[in-house]
Amino acid sequence: MLELKIEKREEIGKSYKLRKTGVLPAVFYSAKEESTPISVSYRDFEKVYKQAGESTVITLSGIDKPKEVLIHDVDFDPVTGVARHVDFYVLEEDKKVQVNIPLEFTGEAPAVKGLGGNLVKVLHSIEIKVTPKDLPQHLEVRISGLIDFTSRVFAKDIKLPESAKLITKEDEVVALVAEAVEEKEEEVIAPDLDSIEVEKKGKEEKDGEGDGSIGEGKEKKDK
Repeated sequence: MLELKIEKREEIGKSYKLRKTGVLPAVFYSAKEESTPISVSYRDFEKVYKQAGESTVITLSGIDKPKEVLIHDVDFDPVTGVARHVDFYVLEEDKKVQVNIPLEFTGEAPAVKGLGGNLVKVLHSIEIKVTPKDLPQHLEVRISGLIDFTSRVFAKDIKLPESAKLITKEDEVVALVAEAVEEKEEEVIAPDLDSIEVEKKGKEEKDGEGDGSIGEGKEKKDK
């Protein structure tokens, strides 16, 4: 199990000072437990977050007895994308938690290999309610049943842990194979240079005739 060492945070309201020293401000809480301000090494958190995401149980150690938690929320800087604050949710042993679990697509779709279609992953995670001990890091989606372009994998087709209940709608489409569409090349029509030249020449002649008639008319009037 992944572990993070934490320290109790005594000074509240000056998080920017902590971040300058490579320490990330955070809190942990539960339905029965009030929010407790803590701090954790930014580097340590970054490593764990890459492995765990928000669907893997993490052990917080360093304050009283170790606590099993989920990363409930991470506040990222909108410009730099760096984490600024973390919320950890403390798990109760027998109480189910509702969480989004990432999907991992396995196998080969006959409609892709045999019919040349394209696999479309409609969902990348589904929501379940499960006890902490059965919480999976990911759920497998087998695509071997996608034999043609009408086949579908639904949320109800995904195998869940024994204690889990599906929260995502059962008939939600998870994956399908779409027929490949050939892109037509646009036909480029070359300009007719002869007609452009003739048109241009005709315009020049017309403009010349117009100038002469005005000039002649003016001369006659002057006389």
